[in-house]
Amino acid sequence: MTFEPTVLVTSQTAAEIHLAGEVDEVFASTQEGLRSRIVESIRLMAASAGEPVTATVVDGATRWALVVSPDGSFTEATASATKVVAEPVAAAAPAAAPVAPISAVPVAAGATEPAATSEPSPATSAVSAIDGPLRSGGTRREGAQRTPAQRATPTVDDLLNSRADRARPRATEGWRGAIRRLTGGAISPRPGKAEQSRLDRERLVQRRLDAPRTIVVLNPKGGAHKTTSTLLLAATFGTQRGGATLAWDNNETRGTLGWRAQNAPHHRTAVDLLEDLDRFATPDRASLAALDTYVRTQVDARFDVLASDEDAAASSTIDATAFDRLHDVLSRYYRLLIVDTGNNMRASNWVAAVAAADQLVIVSTVREDTAASAAWLLDGLREKGFDHKIDEAVTILAAPSAKPDRKLAERLERHFSQVTAEVVHVPFDAALVDGGPIDFDALSPETRDAWLTVAASIARRL
Repeated sequence: MTFEPTVLVTSQTAAEIHLAGEVDEVFASTQEGLRSRIVESIRLMAASAGEPVTATVVDGATRWALVVSPDGSFTEATASATKVVAEPVAAAAPAAAPVAPISAVPVAAGATEPAATSEPSPATSAVSAIDGPLRSGGTRREGAQRTPAQRATPTVDDLLNSRADRARPRATEGWRGAIRRLTGGAISPRPGKAEQSRLDRERLVQRRLDAPRTIVVLNPKGGAHKTTSTLLLAATFGTQRGGATLAWDNNETRGTLGWRAQNAPHHRTAVDLLEDLDRFATPDRASLAALDTYVRTQVDARFDVLASDEDAAASSTIDATAFDRLHDVLSRYYRLLIVDTGNNMRASNWVAAVAAADQLVIVSTVREDTAASAAWLLDGLREKGFDHKIDEAVTILAAPSAKPDRKLAERLERHFSQVTAEVVHVPFDAALVDGGPIDFDALSPETRDAWLTVAASIARRL
């Protein structure tokens, strides 16, 4: 059988071996390890054929021949130094070291071993000039002693690097997904453009955070879509990240976040938690489970809600000190805190939330009045010294009806794209109109996809 493989180097630690329409992916933890794995794969072909196999190695714009014998010895050269393919040469030094012959590496029968002090031959120089993971080529036999990085024997890193999350993504949607299901995976196309876009955004939302992050949702006008945005962001992050997400109503008196969340077996709020906060001050006195009696778990969407005061007769308020105390404790139990704010920019707890924010989200419906309120808000925040946070803010423009004013939407996008980092549009959804608890399962696919885009835009900046 004739083997004519092509090795496509995709990164410093990964390559694809193409042969007769099939692709074998090779991974390693180091460049030297990758070279050993490639050589070993070609050696197995040579052993099967009973004669040396010549592979074409492609690394970017560089291409060269790699000849591997059944006994594991190999030579490599650029296309301009073809005689190296036929004549074994001494191994060049690893890429990190100066080029020099290595006398400790055996050479093929009939080859002359150069002295350690001799100048590299033209053929050796041609091999050494190759800038790729197979650099430092030469003839090497299985009996030669190798360093740990040069061994073909897989390590634990090789095992971990071969996990399924490194595998090529497979289509699950559209005609590509249908073909994969009908053939039982025998034909498994890559995802289409739309599905790949979704996968990329999901990976952004799922990215690791090195510390808790606080996202603050703002617009000083009522009815600007703040509470809805807070809940939909929390639901998107919660379902994609697997929990540890809190939607927090930071109104100084009463807000509606608790009303729009799914029902809970209690009616405690931030005020109740504040009264009992001392029991959560040290980890040995409380746990996340103990917070269940203060937050309202949204089981299906995998996030919690901390409601604001719902007692119409109460006189208590949340001020900056109270916000800071709550924020300090809640940050120990949640990775993401998404804060819904009130309408009073002058309230101390409102200012405290902006000061604590890692990411600001400006929300407006596509209406003149709510957009003007958002623009006024941004002007005020700049006067307060929050320029950097405004520059990195994400603006959400929510359609107020099934047929929003397109010209107005374009004008608002032009304005907010100049004063914030990014503008994202979200569609109208009839499931959000009635003002009651949000049924996340009732949202349209277009709505879910739009909020995934919003969450990805935010996650990119966290």
